[in-house]
Amino acid sequence: MLRRSTPTAPTEAPRRAVNLLPHGPRWGQAAGAVALSLSPVFLDLSGTEAGTASVYRCLLALPVLLVLTIPEYRREGPPPSRQVGYSLVAGALFAGDMVLWTKAIAEVGAGLSTVLVNVQVALVPLLAWAVDRERVGRRFLVWLPVMMVGVVLTGGLLESGVNGRDSTAGTVHAILAALCYSGFLFLLRRGGSQGHVRTAYTVVIVSSTAFSALIGALWGALDLAPPWRALAWLAAAALSSGAIGWLLVAMYSPRLPSHVGAVLLLLTPVGALALGAVALDERPTPSQWVGCVLILVSAYVTVGWRGETPEPGEPGEREGA
Repeated sequence: MLRRSTPTAPTEAPRRAVNLLPHGPRWGQAAGAVALSLSPVFLDLSGTEAGTASVYRCLLALPVLLVLTIPEYRREGPPPSRQVGYSLVAGALFAGDMVLWTKAIAEVGAGLSTVLVNVQVALVPLLAWAVDRERVGRRFLVWLPVMMVGVVLTGGLLESGVNGRDSTAGTVHAILAALCYSGFLFLLRRGGSQGHVRTAYTVVIVSSTAFSALIGALWGALDLAPPWRALAWLAAAALSSGAIGWLLVAMYSPRLPSHVGAVLLLLTPVGALALGAVALDERPTPSQWVGCVLILVSAYVTVGWRGETPEPGEPGEREGA
């Protein structure tokens, strides 16, 4: 017999957060993914190293997050210690993802690194199944190969191949980035199911700032005084990703089945490709546009936009007797 999972009773705050957008958490997650697609463009325009970009895109988001968090903290109080622990680990994994993926782009090329990091679409539901015994929809499993073909095409891997300066190190770094990214998404979603969403997410960004600085310093990729022009673009990246995109994901992903949230995050590489063509004068190939179409079609089919969203606190089904 199947029953709904109830990981932790949510407070009224995340219940209200679900209704911030009129069509529910699917649209909230999609809006977050689209906001995240702005970040790669801004980071490219900043011209900064991986460690510097990772630190400042988190650090510059903190003032906005603190303003948003203070009312919640006064209303709900401090989050439970377990939730704080999830947030600290999630921040460390997010820092590892940002630095490792940026290094992988230079070492192995953008195509393979993009493909590998977006393996999260399979890894996050796998983690949710292994840890929380959350069932994965059959429709998602059927369309997963189509999504991965779309990711490969969108990443331009067929045209560019593995063309970085160090394919072995780049592949290792990209795989590690994918693991960090998947772990971050899993913990972000799990921590947000316990209420105190903004407070817990702010802890994530504080942790990510500290770990990004540590990793950047160890790898010699940290500039504590970047030029003002670079800081302006990093501030734009911080606003679009740290203060808007990931905050929306933190708020809405706990209200969705894990595979639905993971699929909607594939809108980020699609949006980044389109924005790169407009803002950076890039020229995506026909196969990359085909990959975007495959991702969009498979997302539409598997996410179930026409269906009603689960009740708050019931993001997915759990295996049981």
